[in-house]
Amino acid sequence: MRVPVSRAFQDYLDELAASTDSAGLFAAINKIAQFYDLTSFAYILAPSEKASGIKLISSYPTSWTSHYLANGYELRDPVIAMARAVPDPFDWGLETETGSRWIGDQLFMREAADFGIRCGFTFPIRDRRSQYAALSFASDHWSPNFRSCFERQRQVFHLLAMLFHAKARITLTPMSAVGGVHLSPREVECLMWATQGKSAWEIGKILNLSRRTAAFHLDNAKSKLGVRTIQQAVALFCSSQKR
Repeated sequence: MRVPVSRAFQDYLDELAASTDSAGLFAAINKIAQFYDLTSFAYILAPSEKASGIKLISSYPTSWTSHYLANGYELRDPVIAMARAVPDPFDWGLETETGSRWIGDQLFMREAADFGIRCGFTFPIRDRRSQYAALSFASDHWSPNFRSCFERQRQVFHLLAMLFHAKARITLTPMSAVGGVHLSPREVECLMWATQGKSAWEIGKILNLSRRTAAFHLDNAKSKLGVRTIQQAVALFCSSQKR
């Protein structure tokens, strides 16, 4: 019996909140991908606009991802180039109309297709730390179910991608110091959501914490940073991210 969407979403959030490493992050995104019958996904994170030092969480064939990273394919990947250029989700592939207009490296796409990565849809992500990231779901062909999933659930997947990135960037590229003051990962996580205008109650819901616990972490961060208000702590946090 298929579980309700709300239950699948909550399971995803629970897995995400509990994750402490790349394996935990993989388990979270894999859980929601399986719910939608999407077997191939890849999340890529670059610490800056430069492609070096990328982080990858993927269910693509390891033969392809190893080949991809070993040959520096992130520098020529047309999907990454497109994700850097546009802020909105997009579909891509050898046989798509949109793809035929912008994909310049057909040889690259054909090589990827040999590994079953023939088409897909991608959700570009930006943040205030000038990090680039994207979450993609791929297939070896454009089946009606695969295409309709993207068309019907675009906003849902965009939200899932942003939530995933918010957790992944802290887990994979932790920033424990703000203005020279060291904060705990949970304090950083709560402050990050506070920069998005979230209240302690909303942060608790997102991170699967009580409102009181979220407020406790925010107050600790505020105290460590030597400021009186959460708004001042958020300002320091945002300032440190831009450096």
